[in-house]
Amino acid sequence: MKRVVITGMGTITALGKDVDTLWNNIKAGNCGISKVEKFDTEGYTCKVAAEIRDFDPAEFMDKRAAKRMDRFTQFAVAATKQAMEMSGVKVEEEDENRIGVILGSGIGGIETFEQQAGVLHEKGPGRVSPFFIPMQIPNMAAGQIAIEYGIKGVNHVVVSACASGTDAVGEAFRNIKHGYSDVVITGGAEAPITPLSFAGFCSMKAMSTTEDPSRASIPFSKERNGFVMGEGAGILVLEELEHAKARGANIIAEVTGYGATDDAYHITAPAEGGEGAARAMKLAIEESGIAPEAVDYVNAHGTSTEYNDKFETMAIKNVFGTNAYNLAVSSTKSMTGHLLGAAGGIEAIITALALRDGFLPPTIGLQNPSEDLDLDYVPNKGREQEIVYALSNTLGFGGHNAVIALKRYEG
Repeated sequence: MKRVVITGMGTITALGKDVDTLWNNIKAGNCGISKVEKFDTEGYTCKVAAEIRDFDPAEFMDKRAAKRMDRFTQFAVAATKQAMEMSGVKVEEEDENRIGVILGSGIGGIETFEQQAGVLHEKGPGRVSPFFIPMQIPNMAAGQIAIEYGIKGVNHVVVSACASGTDAVGEAFRNIKHGYSDVVITGGAEAPITPLSFAGFCSMKAMSTTEDPSRASIPFSKERNGFVMGEGAGILVLEELEHAKARGANIIAEVTGYGATDDAYHITAPAEGGEGAARAMKLAIEESGIAPEAVDYVNAHGTSTEYNDKFETMAIKNVFGTNAYNLAVSSTKSMTGHLLGAAGGIEAIITALALRDGFLPPTIGLQNPSEDLDLDYVPNKGREQEIVYALSNTLGFGGHNAVIALKRYEG
């Protein structure tokens, strides 16, 4: 079996449109959540989001090509450009058949879907754009990246709701581990801050109704009342270790395990006690070949919803026993918002940087923890600490649970 490492990363988020800016804001405990400006939220129960401002796709890609991409694809292509530059991989010097793209997106091109549905109703079927379908389908982010770089290996998109990004990273990891590819571009992209998407989540009563941006996404807090939507992309370049070493790549961290399960319980609610999430964590730990006690940090799904935070905490206690109290557990969604299918990509990057720099990201806004949520959630201020192994958890509607294990790279 091959070892798999991270050699490149790229991000487009409300906390910064590059990795360094994102990471500096995470370390500083800054919040990327604000009042929604993209559309009028009158009549909506949720008024805030982690919205990306001043994004110009022309900074990252051909302007004409960008017009034929949904916003989520633009995010993916922009973050991929950063990741490929960081990695130093040059496709023209490689076997393009052994480079792949496996991305995650929970919703895909919903902005295009909404816009063209309006065109259909207002102007008739003859006015619907011929680019509607290729802009809207979720796989097009991976397709556009392959076209941009001439990548001819494995290429697909995982759709497993909020677990999509982590499932994509896990599938990319396995693809390289088992020898099918040398390099895989992976992660997730999402652009769900649209009137229809917002209305749907509001109707579910899933999103926070708190209008103060600093108190809306407050995982593990007693007064939490829903998640805050975010948008953007987190893209990683995964590479077979010996391939990376042979070309002198800068190695950021190692991916060592992946666990994927389903609750088979409810379309939106997690299973009682976080049973499915616990099984996914155990699988990722087992594949890493370590004891649970070796894990130092868990980047939690931590959505700021009543049941997720409660049952994920219970799942962590199930997996780690009394050692759960020696773990650091934090939710960076307190700063980035919840990027749905892109969450796993962004959080894999944050976890890798935490390992590289020996720094535990905080859970900001944690002023009054629930009595039953009693772990070390790294409240409000991050701290320096050596980390060898870490988990990144993502859990999605439909009962999807996905966990990856990462390790500090030590040669």
